Amino acid sequence: MSRAPSFIREAAPPRSRRGEWIALALLLLVLLAQLFFSQRAQLAADARWRPLVITTCGALGCSVPAWHEPTAFSMLSRDVIAVPGRPGVLRVQASFRNDAAWPQPWPALVLMLSNAEGRQLGARRFQPRDYLGDAPKDALLVPGQATQLAFDIVEPAAGIVAFDFRFE
Repeated sequence: MSRAPSFIREAAPPRSRRGEWIALALLLLVLLAQLFFSQRAQLAADARWRPLVITTCGALGCSVPAWHEPTAFSMLSRDVIAVPGRPGVLRVQASFRNDAAWPQPWPALVLMLSNAEGRQLGARRFQPRDYLGDAPKDALLVPGQATQLAFDIVEPAAGIVAFDFRFE
């Protein structure tokens, strides 16, 4: 029995590569899903991507972090006054509103106190638990929701005549 040389033998029919392409497509989808899940907080922080992230997570059952946009809080009224009958104590009163497009958590409130020359005499960053006392009944402020707060602080120095608020 004679054997034909290898260059004369018939070439094997080409294998179907459909299964390999399907496996590659599935692996690509898994990679995209992993990237989405690992980066969803960063994507949700961008107003352009947030609706897609909310929709996708709603369908897949994943969580989306609360929107955080401190510049979207509007100060409606604010005041710092001396408390009658309590020397060295100041009453901080303020009302503000969430003007963001989405619900967001209670902001940190930065209060800066100054004297008549504009020199800062004290500053403090208040977390929601500091100015609300107990945990708020709602963890998020919905769009358009306004709230009022009032709390007392110790006057850091005599001669405070000016104050400024900032949200973080």
